[in-house]
Amino acid sequence: MNDRASDMQQIGLVGAGTIGVGWAAYFLARGLDVTAWDPDAAAREAFADRVAADMRTLGAEPRRPRLAESQAQAVAEAQLVVENAPESIALKRRLLRELQEAAPARALIASSTSSLRHSDIAGEVADPSRVVIAHPFNPPHLVPLVELYGPAPEVVQRLAGFYRRIGKQPVVMRKEMVGHIANRLSSALWREALYLLQEGVASVEEIDRAVTAGPGRRWAIQGPFLTYHLGGGRGGIRHYLDHLGPSQEYRWASLGEPIMDEVFKQRIVEGVNAATRGQEVVPLVERRDAMLVALQRLPEDDDAKENY
Repeated sequence: MNDRASDMQQIGLVGAGTIGVGWAAYFLARGLDVTAWDPDAAAREAFADRVAADMRTLGAEPRRPRLAESQAQAVAEAQLVVENAPESIALKRRLLRELQEAAPARALIASSTSSLRHSDIAGEVADPSRVVIAHPFNPPHLVPLVELYGPAPEVVQRLAGFYRRIGKQPVVMRKEMVGHIANRLSSALWREALYLLQEGVASVEEIDRAVTAGPGRRWAIQGPFLTYHLGGGRGGIRHYLDHLGPSQEYRWASLGEPIMDEVFKQRIVEGVNAATRGQEVVPLVERRDAMLVALQRLPEDDDAKENY
């Protein structure tokens, strides 16, 4: 693969927090050019070192991104603008308008929003068709998923092709939805995990282990539909739905909704501190990233990725 064959070589990146750092590291590791900006001087100062650290995690020789002197300068020559601002509708609406005004007319704008809809944030831009939701799963330099949604199918497909060329696995949404796909699925699991904790069924550590030692082992290689298809034995998903579907409905009826008051929030914090044995966040992140790198080194099933 020749990444330089892409028609989007120049990346303008706005927002130099965790997501922006991960995106910059990934783009640079793939041979693309990155010019970045963040309104926070401290974020700009730490940006290059943080990008270098993520590139080393990828096993890539660190390259320095260019730091712009203004937001407009960061996107002035961009073919793709990647916006990583906080999850505020008002902020993103204003920012996307400013970015489209400052960027070249043919530039696409990709918003990394994790929950907001295209219709929430693109209402003030002159050409909404050139703004696409492109939500990465954190950390973006190590997790291949990118969820895409936009009102112009040809623009979305062009962006999907770009992400595929640089090694990502884009999923194109047919309609917009709050939280997109992966975060909605994650939120459903998180809500039930909290409910189990609140009901005293198990500790934080035990609930996490029930995921990592159980269904999480399968989820790294197959999603929920394929999981239940195989769970149906030789009869596949039809057999599962006919014979075990009622057991799912029985469980759905008992799923709960936690009450997030201050007392319960403190219980969550204490449970996480106990589960992590008081470790700081940084070494936990490093361990997670090392394991994600190890997963990436496993051979991929290209037939399953393309045909299922």
